[in-house]
Amino acid sequence: MIQQLEELKTKAFQELDKIPDARELESWRVRYLGKKSSLTSILRSLATLPVEERKSVGARANQVKTELESKLQEKEQALREAQFISGTQKEILDITLPGRPLPAGRLHPITQTLNEIFEIFASMGFQIAEGPDVEWDYYNFEALNIPAEHPSRDTTSTCWVEPKSESGDYNMLLRTHTTAVTARVIEKMKPPIRVIEPGRVYRYEATDATHIPMFYQIDGLAVDKGITLADLKGTLYEFARRFFGEERKVRFRCDFFPFVEPGVEMAIECLNCNGKGCRLCGYSGWIEILGAGMTHPEVLRRGSIDPDEYSSFAFGIGIERLPMLRYGIDDIRLFYGNDLRFLRQF
Repeated sequence: MIQQLEELKTKAFQELDKIPDARELESWRVRYLGKKSSLTSILRSLATLPVEERKSVGARANQVKTELESKLQEKEQALREAQFISGTQKEILDITLPGRPLPAGRLHPITQTLNEIFEIFASMGFQIAEGPDVEWDYYNFEALNIPAEHPSRDTTSTCWVEPKSESGDYNMLLRTHTTAVTARVIEKMKPPIRVIEPGRVYRYEATDATHIPMFYQIDGLAVDKGITLADLKGTLYEFARRFFGEERKVRFRCDFFPFVEPGVEMAIECLNCNGKGCRLCGYSGWIEILGAGMTHPEVLRRGSIDPDEYSSFAFGIGIERLPMLRYGIDDIRLFYGNDLRFLRQF
């Protein structure tokens, strides 16, 4: 039996020296070290041998197995080195090559716009105030001088979320504007006040190129002694100049909002035609970007602020409209369609 082991070892070493590649080396391993190899058969037959012979044959068989495994590892290393030097191994890792770049994330264009607006107003002394997305009727309407019978409620597509109260009316809703935060700020803070109020707002309406049921707004509020419409115009003019460029012209016109008196709308010169008139601006040369005005005295009174001592201005901006105008985007749904081809442009 020991003679058989020596012949097996000699034959295995001779074949191993002639093996040229990894595929034949694997065949050699199966033939001499696999479960059905001659060496394995010898090890399994040890139980049939006399005790004295079993010890000597078993010891030699294990020694041969160890030698074959050692030679196998040496051959594997030799083949790897030879293939690396010759360049014939396609799977080999070239450590001199640069690593594959990992995809880098980026901020959503709406988040980028919000951060830019925050920086502009922070430099003018405004701080950020936030409120809940699910709001009470009082803060969304009543506190803003919009009682239940006010006609402007008919034009607000409201998402009511609270069952009817004993009076038969709903009193909880998804806020329709971030001006609801203004009502809370006036109630809790004392003048002087300078805040901007960003957040999501919700309207129950059909989705198209210019309407979606959820979008972003920023409202602004300043309350102090001696604030005038000139302060409002100066603040908004500075914002437009820094966001759209110093050369961009700005226009103010009278408008109506229940919570301001007087009310104005601010428009900028059309970025597409530079004021000459085109389809985007309705051939007027101007595009409205926000509504504003002097805060209504009744709104201040509801927050326990004396309108005879303090005056205030407020404004509201639809955030999606700003990057749409700046970059010429014609469909608001692109911001929320999760199309990376669109989002990677910003």
